[in-house]
Amino acid sequence: MQKFHVKKGVEVVVISGTEKGKRGKVIEVLREKNRVIVEGVKMIKKHTKARSNQNRPEGAIIEREGSIHISNVMAAERFDSRASKRGAPAPAQA
Repeated sequence: MQKFHVKKGVEVVVISGTEKGKRGKVIEVLREKNRVIVEGVKMIKKHTKARSNQNRPEGAIIEREGSIHISNVMAAERFDSRASKRGAPAPAQA
């Protein structure tokens, strides 16, 4: 089994792709697919069908996070330390 550089609950920065520069916490690591799900990043819409026996009888459009390849994220702590070595300004803390 492969060991990854991030794990659930760690804050990460997306370093490449359409979501580059976004930060969030890792919600889940998908080990088999080498992917991670990051909070607030790569949002997708999922359409649910109307069902009479569920809690959504009229159906709905649910927005949730999609997965990102693990090579496209870096631990925020490591990212910030590298930025400080380059002389870049410190990122704003939320």
